[in-house]
Amino acid sequence: MSYVEFSHVGKNYKMGELSIRALSDVSFSVEKGEVCVIVGASGAGKTTILNILGGMDTLTEGKVFLDGSEISAYNKKQLTTYRRYEIGFVFQFYNLVQNLTALENVELASQICKDSMDAAEVLGLVGLADRTANFPAQLSGGEQQRAAIARALAKRPKLLLCDEPTGALDYQTGKQVLSILQDAARKTGMTVIIITHNRALTAMADRVVEVSSGQIRSEYRNETVVPVEQIVW
Repeated sequence: MSYVEFSHVGKNYKMGELSIRALSDVSFSVEKGEVCVIVGASGAGKTTILNILGGMDTLTEGKVFLDGSEISAYNKKQLTTYRRYEIGFVFQFYNLVQNLTALENVELASQICKDSMDAAEVLGLVGLADRTANFPAQLSGGEQQRAAIARALAKRPKLLLCDEPTGALDYQTGKQVLSILQDAARKTGMTVIIITHNRALTAMADRVVEVSSGQIRSEYRNETVVPVEQIVW
């Protein structure tokens, strides 16, 4: 079995009397240590996939596995533990605590995890060693996103889930952030899944999953992975 496994996953949302089909027969797999880019237009189902994998949403049918455990069978308490210890999240809009410094934001990970990385050390890894005492309002957008990545990495998660992580950033800053994510997978063996509407980002991925109208259009292993610095979009 692969490290991440989606098997015939379907998801329906109830809206009053209506039932909306968000995912239909979604199957794909990701190996440990891979960078996987899930690409598709807005409304294609990417975020629903990410939310199910992150334990923030439940499926209607099918099964989902991470590292051999069927997370789709977890109850609410098990899902809370799963989100706390096994998953790192990076969102488009940072979600930093505004009245805490960059260092204190990353230290939040140590308060919920058993084996977190040193906060100052991980901020150094993302290029913020000299910004540890700054509050989010004193950081640029790219620096805030790097602090958010540091907070996620500090948990030593099995899986790092990134929802449009460059969506609020300019071109050059976005490339810096993507380079950090690619390096995290290469240096730590962490599995990284990035969802995006930007097809150019597929060049940096070990594995690409294309989603359209709630279905997998294609899934393939990328044999010619490109360093982020060489990607143009």
